[in-house]
Amino acid sequence: MNPPKTDARRHHDPEVRGFASDNYAGAHPEVMAALALANGGHQVAYGEDVYTENLQRIIRSHFGPTAEAFPVFNGTGANVVALQAVTDRWGAVICAESAHINVDEGGAPERMGGLKLLTVPTPDGKLTPELIDRQAWGWEDEHRAMPQVVSITQSTELGTLYTPEEIRAICDQAHAHGMKVHLDGSRIANAAASLDVPMRTFTNAVGVDILSLGGTKNGAVFGEAVVVINQDAVRRMRHLRKLSMQLASKMRFVSVQLEALLAKDLWLRNARHANEMAQRLAEGVRAVHGAEILYPVQANAVFAKLPNEVSERLQKRFRFYFWDEAAGVVRWMCAFDTTADDVDAFVAALKEEMAR
Repeated sequence: MNPPKTDARRHHDPEVRGFASDNYAGAHPEVMAALALANGGHQVAYGEDVYTENLQRIIRSHFGPTAEAFPVFNGTGANVVALQAVTDRWGAVICAESAHINVDEGGAPERMGGLKLLTVPTPDGKLTPELIDRQAWGWEDEHRAMPQVVSITQSTELGTLYTPEEIRAICDQAHAHGMKVHLDGSRIANAAASLDVPMRTFTNAVGVDILSLGGTKNGAVFGEAVVVINQDAVRRMRHLRKLSMQLASKMRFVSVQLEALLAKDLWLRNARHANEMAQRLAEGVRAVHGAEILYPVQANAVFAKLPNEVSERLQKRFRFYFWDEAAGVVRWMCAFDTTADDVDAFVAALKEEMAR
């Protein structure tokens, strides 16, 4: 059968780059090739395909023999389903005030997951055992949602990193209180690349129970996975994924993307490059009089403080977001396809606008 003719046309300029989000980047060519490879013929739906089966082997190579992956559509879905899998109906989640689940998921953990978020202000986006203890109380108080999970993000929403030792201390503290630990790993690859350690070093090896594994920000078209390390959550995940509208019928097309990223070192190459571009950007910005880098640049995010009028003019040339407009704080993200020329052009534009 001859393939149908298509009338698809490119509607954007592929040379245009921005620094708003690593979600703006397209898919890595190796991921696109994997999707084409998985296409054609029939495979059993809802995860009983050979690509999802092979993904389990790959996930265990990264996260240990008890790990099981549940591919889902997106990061919010991954977080909400994962948190439900390790909480009761009356459970609560302790997280940083700046956590994505608290700030950027439209209330989904609370509205869709039925979870109470117990937030803690942090100076750098990172929880500590001492900060956790501000909310880790009242388990027998029927008037208070019961703290059952600590959720951390690696790398954090402020671009900072937990060391493996810091995550171990959090896990020990949480487990001592009978709580589980969830890790939001939408940028877990960038964290591992920066720390120069395998992902297992700061997940299953230090006590993390369940995690959200990002793909979209690191070169996938779409798709993430919930990785269950604590087997107690597996049965709940099987039902919750469907209940939460995160069960893909043609799951092979999610799984093969994660397979392409994780089977060898594509995930790491992509993350290292994005991190290197963020370092290049930070170095360039530090040389611009009047621009201030606010947090350590440890992954692929750069936070800076500029006069608002400068940011507004610069936004007309390159897309990026205010993080805190009242304080003049902006966030710049680098992706796997950000080039040195992209960074240098942005820094040159920043210098021009600051000099006006």
